[in-house]
Parts: sequence; C-alpha cells; structure tokens
Amino acid sequence: MSKYIFLDFNGTIIDDVDLCLDLLNDILRNQNKKLVTKEQYKNIFTFPVKKYYELAGVDFSIESFESLADKFISAYQPLSLKCNLYPNSICAFQSLQKKGYHLVILSASEKNNLLEQCESFGIVPYFDAILGIDNIHAASKVGIALSYMKEQGIQGEDVLFVGDTLHDLEVAKAMGADCMLVSCGHQSTEVLKQGGVPILSSVYDLVDMMNEVN
Repeated sequence: MSKYIFLDFNGTIIDDVDLCLDLLNDILRNQNKKLVTKEQYKNIFTFPVKKYYELAGVDFSIESFESLADKFISAYQPLSLKCNLYPNSICAFQSLQKKGYHLVILSASEKNNLLEQCESFGIVPYFDAILGIDNIHAASKVGIALSYMKEQGIQGEDVLFVGDTLHDLEVAKAMGADCMLVSCGHQSTEVLKQGGVPILSSVYDLVDMMNEVN
C-alpha cells in the first residue's frame, strides 16, 4: 500500500488552466495566429512545453522559445496567485494527512515560484516536501523526484503519484510508482485514457479511494 502520495501542482492542485490558455492565446494573438479553444488546448497540451507551443501554432522564427518562456513565467507568476485551488483540495490534504499518508508536491515549476504559490495558498503545512525544478527551461521533474526518494529512503512501490498529464504517468513509471490522473487539469479525459491508469475527477476523489483501501 502507498505510504507516500506525490502530487503534481499545476492542473492538479491549482486550477490554472484558463490562465495558461489566456497566456498562450496572447502569444498567438501577437503573432497573428489563430487562437485555440479550451477544448483544443486540453487536446494538444503536452511535454516538453515547446512541443505543445508548436502544436498550437507558435512560430519560433518570430520569437524564440526561450524568450517566450521567460515572458510567460513573468506574466504567469503574479496572476497565478489569483487562481483558485480545486474545490475541497485542502480537505483532501487534511484527510489524507490524518490517515498517515506523507504528501509531497512534485512540480515542473521553478522551485522558488512554486514555494511562493504554496505559501500564498496556505498549503505548505500539509506537505513533507515541495519539490520544484532549478530553472524554468528544465524539461522534466524525474531527477528531483529520484534524488528526493534516495535521500529519504523511499521505495517506488510505496509511492502513488497523482498528476493531470500523460507526462506525469511517465514520471511515475520512472519513479517505480503507481499513478492516477485527474481530468480537471491540462489534458482532456480522452488524452488521459491513453495511459490506461485510473482517472479521477479531482484530488478529492483520493479520499474515498483511500478509505476503500483501508
């Protein structure tokens, strides 16, 4: 049985889908490209982010990916603090914590930005660790997950990783962990079904699932 629950942040804990869509469309608008709908966005979103920008129609001959990424984060970070957590997220954290699960945030966000967000939302006390990447251009969070697990003596079979994208499933496999995905985030249910793992409507569904396990 899982003792540790690792949670993705963007699209899993924080509801930032509309914000990310708006910022993507700002880029497309500035390049005189066709805007994407939310449905289209959730069907093309992927990692690495550069790939999803290409699928959306962003032209890197007009402006480099690195430049766009810097501008995105500069615009995203302050606006993200006005986003909401998904409903009942804190109730879920409290319940899981009371049941003895160790909670860890694992995100592709830059670690200082991530900590600022978590402090703003008041969720730091619910987590053993808040793990983010060292720079905004990093492609994956596998390395920091494996390093943390090694430091803490955590075995993959003791971990459940919950995210909102197929990339999170790839990360879970690299960790040797079980995986569940939530449909409220950045990829559509149709895309997530390709992973062949349980799909939850939100993190709050974990509470009932863990009650059944126990």
